Amino acid sequence: MDLGIEGRIALISGSDSGMGKETARLLLEAGVRVALTDKPGGTLDEAVAELTPLGEVIAVTGDVTRPEEVKSLWQEVRERLGEPDIYINAAGVTGAQGDFLDIGDDGWLETLDINLMGAVRMCREAIPAMRRKSWGRVVLFASEDAVQPYVEELPYCASKAAILSLAKGLSKAYGGDNVLVNTISPAFIATPMTDAMMEKRAEEKGISFDEAIETFLEEERPGMVLKRRGRAEEVAAAVAFLVSERASFINGAGLRVDSGSVFTIAG
Repeated sequence: MDLGIEGRIALISGSDSGMGKETARLLLEAGVRVALTDKPGGTLDEAVAELTPLGEVIAVTGDVTRPEEVKSLWQEVRERLGEPDIYINAAGVTGAQGDFLDIGDDGWLETLDINLMGAVRMCREAIPAMRRKSWGRVVLFASEDAVQPYVEELPYCASKAAILSLAKGLSKAYGGDNVLVNTISPAFIATPMTDAMMEKRAEEKGISFDEAIETFLEEERPGMVLKRRGRAEEVAAAVAFLVSERASFINGAGLRVDSGSVFTIAG
């Protein structure tokens, strides 16, 4: 299927691995020129080496919690590729976990700074040029946790609920300029982050990695009726659709890629 975005420019944060990298792969295959960004010290160079045979892709490092680095990384992308038409916010962390009463302000603020304010800072840079061109696509990564919170990770849940609200507000503010803003909500996808979660669970319970996944699904995610972790490319396919011309009448929407994890029809 022709996505109608050949020649467009995309910037993807949190893209040195997992869902961000797989989204880059699909966009490159669609003829999009892609900038990957993540914090220094990650695997951006490896990602670029892997994806370069598919098209024009560059790496730019930067920390979304540092306003000056956000401005700098956007400027570098503009100089090397041009002004992005597409922005995908996949950067995020699980953040502080545990009993609500045991998590202090620092844990809350760090999680919100990365997951919410990181998206805010990046969207401030993305949207003005999209408005001038009367064409833009923004996809913010939320989560099933945004509408179905889990008590052991409330800072993460709150940050992702805020992402839903942010995206809805941006969609109303700038949809009239043909800048379409939507969210994607994955659940338990096979990524380095969930690998670490399952390795920790396996160690704590004295079970294998595969058993950790199986028991987690049974005990913690009974709504995931497919009884497996999702694949990063399954999320990427949904994101690629949302930023395409095929989704030109979708604005302010949230798309779940969660195997049915969320029990309610609302949200």
